[in-house]
Amino acid sequence: MLLVYIDVSSYLGLLFMIASDVYLRRYLRLLSSVFRLLVALCSLPCLAADPQPYVVSLNKTGDSAIDQALTEVSTLIRLNKQAPVGAFALVSRAQGDLTRFKKALHSLGYYQAQLELRIGKRVLTDPGIYDVIDFSPAKPPIPVEISITLGPLFHLGQVHIEGAVPKEAETWLALKANLPAQAKYFHEAGERLLNALHNEGYALATVAPPRAMLATATHTVEISYRVETGKKLRLGAITFTGLHSVNADFLRKRLLIASGDRYQPLAIEKTRLALLDTQVFSSVQVLSADQPDAEGRLPISFVMTERKPRSTSIGAAYSTDLGGNLTSTWQHHNIAGNAEQLNLTAAITQLGGNSSTGIGYNFSANFSKPEFLTRQQQLSTTLSAVKQNLIAYHQTAFTLDTSLSRQLTTFWQASIAVALKQAHITQADTDADYTLISLPSTLKYQGTNHLLDPSQGSLLSFSITPIQALTGQQTLPFVVLQATASHYLELSQHGRRVIAMRGMIGSTLGATVLDLPPDERFYAGGSTTVRGYQYQSIGPHFLDGTPQGGTALITGTVEFRQRLYKDVGGVLFADIGQVNNTAAFVSGAWKIGAGIGARYYTKFGPLRVDVALPVNGQTHNNVELYVGLGQAF
Repeated sequence: MLLVYIDVSSYLGLLFMIASDVYLRRYLRLLSSVFRLLVALCSLPCLAADPQPYVVSLNKTGDSAIDQALTEVSTLIRLNKQAPVGAFALVSRAQGDLTRFKKALHSLGYYQAQLELRIGKRVLTDPGIYDVIDFSPAKPPIPVEISITLGPLFHLGQVHIEGAVPKEAETWLALKANLPAQAKYFHEAGERLLNALHNEGYALATVAPPRAMLATATHTVEISYRVETGKKLRLGAITFTGLHSVNADFLRKRLLIASGDRYQPLAIEKTRLALLDTQVFSSVQVLSADQPDAEGRLPISFVMTERKPRSTSIGAAYSTDLGGNLTSTWQHHNIAGNAEQLNLTAAITQLGGNSSTGIGYNFSANFSKPEFLTRQQQLSTTLSAVKQNLIAYHQTAFTLDTSLSRQLTTFWQASIAVALKQAHITQADTDADYTLISLPSTLKYQGTNHLLDPSQGSLLSFSITPIQALTGQQTLPFVVLQATASHYLELSQHGRRVIAMRGMIGSTLGATVLDLPPDERFYAGGSTTVRGYQYQSIGPHFLDGTPQGGTALITGTVEFRQRLYKDVGGVLFADIGQVNNTAAFVSGAWKIGAGIGARYYTKFGPLRVDVALPVNGQTHNNVELYVGLGQAF
């Protein structure tokens, strides 16, 4: 470090002795002061930093949620590394943080909190704080210390509603007595009140933000809501905007509301979802008029954005028992303007695998027409050709089925179908041809929160399928009964920890196992029943070891699903099941499989990788691997 000193006092004194003019003396005095200032500045060590690095310490309040909230609103913390600043900007940033801290603490119910913020041991009101910052070295960074004393937590006192409102209005607020005076509770209550008013028909009602009045002596807050209800309104004209290839008459069949109905946002939202469920729109929005029409009704408009009518997709799956599976699908979502769908699917199956003996295929064409004859009723027809080369049997089959399904309620759906199948099957070196006609009837309950990754709710399915063989060994009719139930128990928020359970039971009446076509028998083992066992390997076998199948099945599964990070999770699971020729399930031939899995969560659903092995009754020594999209069930 170079220090510079200039001694000018002797030189200036000589000038004062010589000069007699008063103005010259004044000039020389000023010049002397300037020189002395320059000497002082040059004598300072040049170590100050600009911008000034700093380090923030925020004292703990004892409540982790409050500490987190204060950390999130602090620009001192957020911009510390991203945007270092000089003295003036650093003090301004600190002053802004004090204001934000106060607002955050007030919103959390602490209206008498005490805050102190120091930079370099100086409070923000200290006039010398700028010099301290300006002349502080870069290392170590200058300390920024934030001290907070929460004080008492305020609670809810009286609640007032200003304006002419229904007598139930205070009940709609749903504010509990002595509730902590946190802003989120009061704003949520205002939203509940507004939604309730709208659903009562007050379409143009407004609820102003709540106003708070402190009672410091009792540490309570009085809350007041200013409400303008307006008149109760009914729906006016219902119009559609943005239609190009979709028929408006078809959409009107989907409406759950009509002109003249009482204005109810819940019913309007259900209608919006019903229109979106046609799969011909990428988005559906609702716009309500600002004022009633001449008849005193409120017009609304559904604003649509049509999706592209055609789409293609490619899918793949793999398991060590069934090998690889490649699928390609072409879809038309709106053939004649009424959301009719045509799906063409081609799949190459059994690409390897320890339970297959050759490559198979599955080709299908499906046509579906929604709103068939009446609302929420769909007609669907499928033509398919299937080839399977499995250890249990070899099959080549053609099927044609037509089904009629109806949405009974929000959660329940029923369907009935007529199906015709022509199959050639080889099992245990015996060839057979079958022509079967069946009448499958199904009742389903869909009560989960997600199709591919459910974490709450239940799924139920009950089916009864009478089957008559038109040609083949068995000419007597038989009936297949089957029930499946799944339940999902969420142990933590956002589905991070879930217990999933599934059970399946089936029975065939009216025929013995050898009277049944091999593909109409029950088998277990594989990804959909008992993992760890080869596909169709559980159950009775022929003398040569070929799976024979049975007339009764029961399986159960439990999974523990845990998200480890945002996009990654793990699974532990155990499966149990058996197949036999009696519905009593007393043979004791229970098979158990267990394993672990990994999940990578995408916007389409989780990518699944499961590894399983048999626990008892081992039929082979291989560990089974299963890869696919979506949870196992």
